[in-house]
Amino acid sequence: MTDEHNRPLTDAERDLVRWMLEHGTADAKQYLDQLEVAEVTPWKCTCGCATIHFQIRGYDEPPPGIVSLGDFVTGEGDHQAGAFIYSSGGLLRGIEVYGLTGNAPDALPRPEELRDLESKTTG
Repeated sequence: MTDEHNRPLTDAERDLVRWMLEHGTADAKQYLDQLEVAEVTPWKCTCGCATIHFQIRGYDEPPPGIVSLGDFVTGEGDHQAGAFIYSSGGLLRGIEVYGLTGNAPDALPRPEELRDLESKTTG
């Protein structure tokens, strides 16, 4: 259940999750209700990127595996990165960030910086 080391989402994280779910796949919006009980786990990626994992308060850890709820890109030219939001076992699970033209970002993007992955530029 809830781990005492989990923390509430920041306002910026909550805004990002809401935007990604509202602009994601057809199924993504059904996860908006979970945003109210989502917590960020203390897990940190070893590469130093800004990826975060969620635990939904009141639910056990979901099974392994992911379902993408929305895949986006940020940046331009040689400074592009991707970010996707995902679920596992019907529970909102996290935001993964990754580098497309370099290292993965060490900060989560802001909603206004994101665009659909299909519209990424290669300049």
